Amino acid sequence: MKKFNVSLVAALLPLALAGVAQAQEQEDGIDVSGTVRVNYAYKDYSESSKDKGGDFAFDMAAIKFNGKLGEWGLASEYRFFDGWQALRYGYGFYDLNPEWQIQFGVNQVPFGNPGFISNSFWFGVPYYLGFEDDYDLGVKGVYSSGAWGTEMAFYKNAEYGAGRTDRYSTDLYSGVVNGTEYNNEETNQLNLRQTYEMSYEGGRTLFGASVEYGQIYNNKTGNNGDRYAVAIHMDSSYKGWNLQLQAMQYEYDAADAVDSNKIAVAAYNWQYEIAAKAQAYSVNLAKTIATDWGSLKFYNDFGMVTPDVADDGYDTSYQNVTGCAIAAGATYTMVDFIVGKNMYASTRDNGHVGLPEVGDSWDKRININFGYYF
Repeated sequence: MKKFNVSLVAALLPLALAGVAQAQEQEDGIDVSGTVRVNYAYKDYSESSKDKGGDFAFDMAAIKFNGKLGEWGLASEYRFFDGWQALRYGYGFYDLNPEWQIQFGVNQVPFGNPGFISNSFWFGVPYYLGFEDDYDLGVKGVYSSGAWGTEMAFYKNAEYGAGRTDRYSTDLYSGVVNGTEYNNEETNQLNLRQTYEMSYEGGRTLFGASVEYGQIYNNKTGNNGDRYAVAIHMDSSYKGWNLQLQAMQYEYDAADAVDSNKIAVAAYNWQYEIAAKAQAYSVNLAKTIATDWGSLKFYNDFGMVTPDVADDGYDTSYQNVTGCAIAAGATYTMVDFIVGKNMYASTRDNGHVGLPEVGDSWDKRININFGYYF
């Protein structure tokens, strides 16, 4: 019988194991990436902003973890802002088969156009209502087969407690806003989104419809109200052009409300009020042009919110963003010109959405956001 050289095996074994580990890492493992962003803002309606020629400041830094080990996986993003920080999402997932995936944790709520109903840094109006790029804590099933896609989810509650404003996505807020006390918490939420993709030479069109229903718990009285939202949406691309359309209706019917016409929400370290019932419409058009060094995307995002409450004094909110996104290497820059009327974050005197307007003006601002991705 042939004898083995034990010392040779001992020398080669670590190399062999390293080779196996490296091959395994190519298929499985955790990928770590991140973002650093800075922001320039100029408000035409702010005297201090005009006097200074705008403000240039740190926006945020983020770290992401994404990876798989067999059928199990992990996805997470945590963001650090100026003076506060928040989890954007963090969930585990399991691939049951090539068609079904189960996600559990803080994941994206399947409502409205998949991904975003906007092209700009400024988001679309559904974000400020709690219906764009929203993340909650629960379980979601994702099904994809051919042209059909189905997402079903149950969320026990929002990703953070209702008294916190330092959060990425928009959720109901419990606290005092403009002298009104709110005691509302999101709980027991069901979501369903159905999509169908039609492909053709030069592009594709994704049609979809979404439904959301949940409870509103009053942490002062112990009673429950309810809430719902429905939407139809379309995302169509053809030879560099993209058209997004969405129409939705929502209603927050809080138990024991001081004023049933409005409700409080919080996002990005601030709290504000929105109409308790309204319709929201989004029309976005974009054109992407490839270059030798990256790409340019020109876009115009228009949104409006029409309140549908008992108080006839509530006014429509408008937001229009015209801009250009510049992708070059590891950088991504969004240059936006924002015009708003009676719209939170876009106007001087109207820090709300769909409430009675203060004044009667269209306010303007410029925002430039530069990001480095690694």
